[in-house]
Amino acid sequence: MTSFILLASASPRRHEILDQLGIPHGILRVPAPEGEDEPRLPGEPPADYVRRTARDKAERAAAWLATGGQPDPLPSAWPAGWREAPILCADTTVILDGEVLGKPRDAADAARMLRRLSGRAHAVHTAVVLAAGGGFHEAVSISTVHFQPLTTGDIARYVASGEPFGKAGGYAIQGRAAAFVARLEGSHSGVMGLPAHETFQLLTLNLQCTG
Repeated sequence: MTSFILLASASPRRHEILDQLGIPHGILRVPAPEGEDEPRLPGEPPADYVRRTARDKAERAAAWLATGGQPDPLPSAWPAGWREAPILCADTTVILDGEVLGKPRDAADAARMLRRLSGRAHAVHTAVVLAAGGGFHEAVSISTVHFQPLTTGDIARYVASGEPFGKAGGYAIQGRAAAFVARLEGSHSGVMGLPAHETFQLLTLNLQCTG
């Protein structure tokens, strides 16, 4: 029975959700590849993109460990067999009008995204991939988020807070942007970046580590 997994993500939100679920884990910071972060392939549908990027993260983490990669320093609390621990990865994509809204490049880009999201519904897909036992197992959460109409002042204040940066779609539902959400259909934790239900089921079915 597995009692420890590796979370290959620096996202504090994903770490907090695993803590909430009571799943023992360590944070694995895998070096990012050179070039554009998570590029979308020409003609690639957004739903396929999020699944592929999550799978790419899991494959990259497994390969890094297989070639001797490890945290520096190595956390003393990790168990002796940590290299054999399952690896959990996730990727979250905000989709509007068939377009992937990634992380804003700057304040102007963040404001542009928020203007597009204002008063409209958009989709949030989060793909979760578990690398375990030589295989890769996947779950996907799909949610619809309805934003209230945003004023120019709303957008300016939110961008000035700094919260949009580093967030898919330029907002954080667990932060100040919660006030923008008129309705949510789906998974709140999935929009945050790690769907609690789907993650728990993925671990239970494939590792029998949580129940």
